[in-house]
Amino acid sequence: MKKWMMAAAVVSLMALSACSNDGSEAIVETKNGNITKDEFYNEMKERVGKSVLRDLIDEKVLSKKYKVTDEEIDREIERIKEAYGTQYDLAVQQNGEKVIREMVKLDLLRTKAAVEGIKVTEKELKEYYDNYKPKIRASHILVKDEKTAKEVKAKLDKGEDFAKLAKEYSQDPGSASNGGDLGWFGPGKMVKEFEEAAYKLKVGEVSDPVKTDYGYHIIKVTDKEKKKSFNEMKDEIVFEVKRNKLDPATMQSKVDKLVKDAGVEIKDKDLQDVIEQQGKQ
Repeated sequence: MKKWMMAAAVVSLMALSACSNDGSEAIVETKNGNITKDEFYNEMKERVGKSVLRDLIDEKVLSKKYKVTDEEIDREIERIKEAYGTQYDLAVQQNGEKVIREMVKLDLLRTKAAVEGIKVTEKELKEYYDNYKPKIRASHILVKDEKTAKEVKAKLDKGEDFAKLAKEYSQDPGSASNGGDLGWFGPGKMVKEFEEAAYKLKVGEVSDPVKTDYGYHIIKVTDKEKKKSFNEMKDEIVFEVKRNKLDPATMQSKVDKLVKDAGVEIKDKDLQDVIEQQGKQ
C-alpha cells in the first residue's frame, strides 16, 4: 500500500510539470529566489519519477483493453479499508479521495490483465459462494468476569437499554462511548469466538456471554447485509477466485508484455530504462 500511496501523492504534480510549455516559469517565489517548473519537475523525477511514470504508462496502455467500473472501485476500497483501517483514512487525508480512487483503478486494471486466461471451475465458484459471508453490524458490552457478564445479561433480559448499559459497564474504550457499536465487519475481523457467536444471531438478538482472550462479551447484532444470489454475484466471484490464484510475478509478466506490445517510446533520456527496470523487479 505504501508504494502506490507514495506514487499517488505526486502523480498530478508530475503530470502538471511534464506538460508545461514554459519550464522557466516560477511556481514558487521567495525573497531568496524562485522555484521554477523545470526545477520542480527534475526534483520529482529524481525522487519518484520512474515509479510514477510506470504507473502512468500502465494506466494508458491497460485502459484501452480493460474497463473498471465505479462499483468495482467502491468494492475494492472497502477491502482496503478493512485491511488497513486508519492507514487508509490517513492516505485519503494526505492525497485526496480522487487520487486514491485513481490508484485503486490502476491496481484493478493490472489485476484484470493478469487474471485473463486463468481457468476456474464451477465447483470453485460454488465453494467460494457457499463460504462467503456478508458483513454484519454489531454492538457489544465487554466485561472482565463471567459474574458481571451474567448481571448485565439479566438486565438486558428485563428490557434495559443495551447502549446505556454499554456506556456503564463496557471495558472496551473504542466502543463504550458509542453504546457498544462496533460498526460493520466481515469474516476474519474479530476473534474466532466472537465472530462465530455474532454470525449466529438474528438482527436485534442478544447473545449469552461469550468468552474470549479479552474477557466476556455480550453481543447484539443490529444489522446484516443481505447475501445476493449466486447469479447476482457470479462476475465478482469469478474475479475473486481468479485473483486468489494469481502471484505477483505472473501479474508483472502479463502487464510487461502488454506494455511492450503497445510500442511505448520514452522521450526523456533519464527515464528511458523505466520499462526495462520494472521487468527485473
